[in-house]
Amino acid sequence: MEGQKSGRKTRVGTVISDKMDKTVVVRVERLVHHSKYHKFIRRQNKFQAHDAHNACQVGDRVLIEESRPLSKTKRWVVVKTLDKAVM
Repeated sequence: MEGQKSGRKTRVGTVISDKMDKTVVVRVERLVHHSKYHKFIRRQNKFQAHDAHNACQVGDRVLIEESRPLSKTKRWVVVKTLDKAVM
């Protein structure tokens, strides 16, 4: 069973809030090509993700993966921290 794809979406983003218990808010940015003006536009989404060990801090780059609904707004889980914030 190892090595198979899980079929779950993953995103890389930056933690912008860690004030909740076992929850972080992650901002994910993406570039979208504008069809008329042929420019790239930055779009961003905020996701609430489950952080079981309260390990993430504001400014960390994290990998999140979608999961079953954990609460009213939490549908993502922090898989790992890619870069720690420099303070």
